[in-house]
Amino acid sequence: MGIKVVTGTSRIEWRIAEAPVDYEAAVEVMETRIAAIRDGLAPELVWLLEHPPLYTAGTSAREEDLLDPQYLPVHRTGRGGRYTYHGPGQRIAYVMLDLTRRGADVRCHVHRLEEWMIRSLAHFGVKGERRQGRVGIWVVRSGAAEDKIAAIGVRVRRWVTYHGVGLNVDPELDHYRGIVPCGIVEHGVTSLEALGVDATMAEIDQVLRATFAEIFEAADSCDVPCHSLTARK
Repeated sequence: MGIKVVTGTSRIEWRIAEAPVDYEAAVEVMETRIAAIRDGLAPELVWLLEHPPLYTAGTSAREEDLLDPQYLPVHRTGRGGRYTYHGPGQRIAYVMLDLTRRGADVRCHVHRLEEWMIRSLAHFGVKGERRQGRVGIWVVRSGAAEDKIAAIGVRVRRWVTYHGVGLNVDPELDHYRGIVPCGIVEHGVTSLEALGVDATMAEIDQVLRATFAEIFEAADSCDVPCHSLTARK
């Protein structure tokens, strides 16, 4: 699978996949790892990777949002949310954490994931924002149009999280045309490249690691208002 293990903290391991990872294989790895984390046999893990082009259908996916079933492979998944796209140029971060160490609050975990994307984007001069009732991180384009730049989808099993976030670095945005991303028709999708930001995946990874530490390792509790997201325990 071409995985590079990166030294993390005593509690969290980091891995970076050096080639695109098959989606079903990735889910199998996550399922195995979260069981090991839950049983105290492995440390928590953040896994950075890319997938070959595909659509995933979350637990709230509606068939009418799949506009072209033949355009790309479609995978059903247990994460929260609707249809989304994964492909080269999108940095996927699968976050496998034990929430019993962090207040056992799923909404708080989602809030932290949102904050992680917002702070990471800020390092590249991009203002990412939350929107009530719209999952993910959004940027305001010219003419006050809003586009999604980062998707969030989470599943939680016995208080161990998996799945996570997808940040659009420089994916083929035309690949989104086969779905209604996250069921939202009145807004589009964008990427750092489309916003004029020239960043390598290595630079993205460096920023993700730095901002992750600020948010997830600074405190074990969460006392900020949290947005809700469909998730499964």
